[in-house]
Amino acid sequence: MDTMPLNQSQDEKDIKLLVLDIDGTIAGQSNTLSHPVKEVIAAVQAKGIKVAIATGRMYCSALRFHQEIGSTLPLVAYQGAWIQDPNTQEIHRHLSVSREIALQLLEYFEQPDLRSLLSVHFYINDQLYVREITKETESYQQRCGVNAIPVGDLRQLLDHEPTKILALCDDASLIQQLLADLRHRYKPTELYMTTSVATFLEAANTHVNKGNAVRYLAEEMLGLESHNVMTIGDNFNDVEMLSYAGISVAMGNAPDQVQAIADWVAPSVELDGAAIAMEKFLLN
Repeated sequence: MDTMPLNQSQDEKDIKLLVLDIDGTIAGQSNTLSHPVKEVIAAVQAKGIKVAIATGRMYCSALRFHQEIGSTLPLVAYQGAWIQDPNTQEIHRHLSVSREIALQLLEYFEQPDLRSLLSVHFYINDQLYVREITKETESYQQRCGVNAIPVGDLRQLLDHEPTKILALCDDASLIQQLLADLRHRYKPTELYMTTSVATFLEAANTHVNKGNAVRYLAEEMLGLESHNVMTIGDNFNDVEMLSYAGISVAMGNAPDQVQAIADWVAPSVELDGAAIAMEKFLLN
């Protein structure tokens, strides 16, 4: 296990909020929470530390994890574009992609040389819409427990603004090329783009990222400061929340660039690394 030392002052921070990513962090290949992870989360909550989930998943797809850990906080979905309290149903935040940019992205992804290589997902009102059901969409549906709605031409949906747009492709190198190209076309002030999995290119409102969402939970809802927060994640969509937190942990299965910004690197998700990190920083 590769670890980085955490200095004493960080180690002694008074953590009041723990925020966890789902995929690759607390849920691995099994797509479920292991017994050790659930046990440690319960022990953390028993100490009076609030636990929240921040994920790129749809709200409806993430809800079972939120319920399983018994979180009392709003659920952060769609990288922070959608923050909703399952206990009251109140939507605290919903930031969408403008119709104009959604149309531009659709036209970009449907260029003749890209159209057959990509599966494009539009998320509107917590529903998933696709042009057609591809094998990538099928595996996505299975993992996320959602049903995609095939509509043919996605343009007909653009009387609504999508919460998120996702392009999937088996070829991770193509996703990286597209991400680099789109980052030349759109400034960060116009569009937020990230990868949550190497084969997922995600686009959302410019104000969306997990760091902003965690700041909202901590500062606006709980009256905390960043040094009261610990975050655990495994991919590029977690970078902002790792950078925000007083204690940040990257998973052993995270890309090197993500590990490099974290205070500590846990064992991989399949070794219950999140549980080990929580024990190390919150229960010892």
